[in-house]
Amino acid sequence: MMKGNKPSVLVVEDDVPIRNLITTTLEMEKYKFDTAENGNQAIMLAAANNPDIVEASSHNPDIMLLDLGLPDIDGIEVIRKIRTWSVAPIIVISARSDEKDKVAALDVGADDYLTKPFSVTELSARLRATTRRIQYIMHADNTNESVFKNGNLEIDYSAGVVKVSGEEVHLMPLEYSLLCLLAQNIGKVLTYRFILEKVWQNGITSDISSLRVYMASLRKKLEKDKEHSAYIQTHIGVGYRMVSAEDIS
Repeated sequence: MMKGNKPSVLVVEDDVPIRNLITTTLEMEKYKFDTAENGNQAIMLAAANNPDIVEASSHNPDIMLLDLGLPDIDGIEVIRKIRTWSVAPIIVISARSDEKDKVAALDVGADDYLTKPFSVTELSARLRATTRRIQYIMHADNTNESVFKNGNLEIDYSAGVVKVSGEEVHLMPLEYSLLCLLAQNIGKVLTYRFILEKVWQNGITSDISSLRVYMASLRKKLEKDKEHSAYIQTHIGVGYRMVSAEDIS
């Protein structure tokens, strides 16, 4: 688990110039990091979170930056294997820009998706957002808080009450379920499929239109003015993400 203010990062990238660009960025921003050139190395280095694998006990990455086009194992399979024991955030960095590739990665357990070519500024912003998410989860686990706060948005889980700027917002049960799911995964892109399975239970693709209607209604109630206009971010063709108030400019 993360120690101090900076998480440790595992960079999984076989392209040397891109790997050097990423590690140089991490060095400049004082992140600790390890590197892997292929999927098998990545699995072993990430395996510190798996008590059944002792060889990698000296490594314990808090975040993984993962290329999908690896020379030995496809990155999708790497995510699938790591998710059998680890919940550490995985940010995919890939040249695959099709929506189906993004959805496939997110559905098997990736937390975010950055398309090549990318800017150092964007990479840094994604890392900061993921770090805040880790810190929030650690804080919530340590305090057993029943109240979620994100800027002016407040959710009292025990009372089932939602407030924006201190004023109660009346939500339908399904809207409340959607909001809680997004809040519990703040900073993470949730695919349509994931949301439907969690909120609609046996969700089917045709329910995406219903999801959009409910999400539009939820946003209208939460985002009454420009000050509250970006808590829920739409990733067209992929899904939704709750954005940290610190990332709203």
